[in-house]
Amino acid sequence: MNFRRRNLRTGLALLLGVGLGGLGWAKPPLPKPNDTPAPSLSVRLPAPPPGSEGDFPRPVTSWLEAQIALAREGISCGSIDGVPGAQSVAALQAWQERETLPSAGTLDKDTRENLLLTSPPLVWYVLTAEDLARLQPLSPTWLGKSEQTALDYETALEFVAERSHATPSLIQRLNPQLDWTQVHVGTVVTVPAVALNAPLGHAALVHISLSRHTLEVTTDDGRLIAHFPVSIARMAEKRPEGELKVTVVIADPNYTFDPEVFPESAEARQLGRKLILPPGPNNPVGVAWIGLNLPGYGIHGTPQPEFVGRTESHGCFRLANWDARTMVDLAWVGLRVVVDP
Repeated sequence: MNFRRRNLRTGLALLLGVGLGGLGWAKPPLPKPNDTPAPSLSVRLPAPPPGSEGDFPRPVTSWLEAQIALAREGISCGSIDGVPGAQSVAALQAWQERETLPSAGTLDKDTRENLLLTSPPLVWYVLTAEDLARLQPLSPTWLGKSEQTALDYETALEFVAERSHATPSLIQRLNPQLDWTQVHVGTVVTVPAVALNAPLGHAALVHISLSRHTLEVTTDDGRLIAHFPVSIARMAEKRPEGELKVTVVIADPNYTFDPEVFPESAEARQLGRKLILPPGPNNPVGVAWIGLNLPGYGIHGTPQPEFVGRTESHGCFRLANWDARTMVDLAWVGLRVVVDP
C-alpha cells in the first residue's frame, strides 16, 4: 500500500522547520496556497517532538500514538490524553471491527502492525496574533454571556488543547518548559497532529447507541467512517429512541437561552426571559448544531469536551467540539439518525 506524507492544514498546526539545523527530519515540501507559511527562522525551536524520527508509515508504539492515528481516520476517543480509558478502548474496538481484526480493544501485535502513522504524531504549532486576539474572559452568568461579542477561548492553553483534540494536561506534559501565563506571539508549542488522512466519505446513516454512549457514521455499504463518544440526557425520559432525521446543519451557531430548560439555575429562575448567546467554542452547544426532526433535539458540540461520553446533557447528543465540526462536514438535511437503547 502506498502512503504519502501529509502536512497539517491551516487552523490546526504548523509543521515547522523540518530538517533545520540537522534535526534529522526530512525537508518539507513547499507550502501550498492554503497552507499557513512557516515562521521565520528567528523563532526559537524546541527539541524535535518525540516520535518524529524515522521513516513513515510505521506502526503505532503507544496509546498516545494510537489515539492520534485513530483521530486521523475520523475515529475519536474524545480528548487525546495517552491513556487507555474506556472511550479510547471503544474507539480502538470500532477500528478493529472495521478492519476485521479481533476487537479486544488492546494494542496487540496485529493491531500495532495495521494501525499506522503516515507522518509524525507530534508537530510544532506557533501561536499567532490572531490566535491570542481571540482570548477573552467568559462571564459566569447567562446574562453576561449574552452581552459578550463571542464565547471564545479563555486561555491559550484551552485554545491549543481544543485545536489539537487534547486534554490541557497532555498539552502541559508535552510542553513542560512553558509558562502558560506568559505565552506570546511566536511561542512554539508541541501538539498532537490530528488532521484527517483523507476525506471520510459520504454519510448514509448515523447510529447512536445510548448504552454505549457512542455515535457512529456509516456509508451506503455499511462501512464505518466516523466514531465519536457522545453524551446523552441524564433523565431516561429525555432520551429519544427510534429513527430520526437531520433537519438543519449549522456551524458556529448562536444559542437561545430558555430559562425553562435550566430549572436548576437560580439565575434562570430569576431572569424570566430568553437570551441570545453569541457563537463560539464556549457556547452551550459549542461550534455546531445539527437539528433533528424532534423539537429541541440535536447533535451539537460542548464547551467542556472532557465531560463528553457521560450522562449529563439536557436531552441532546453532545460531542467534543472537534467531533461536532466533523459532523457538520458529514451531515446533510434528510440524513437518517437511528437511536438504539
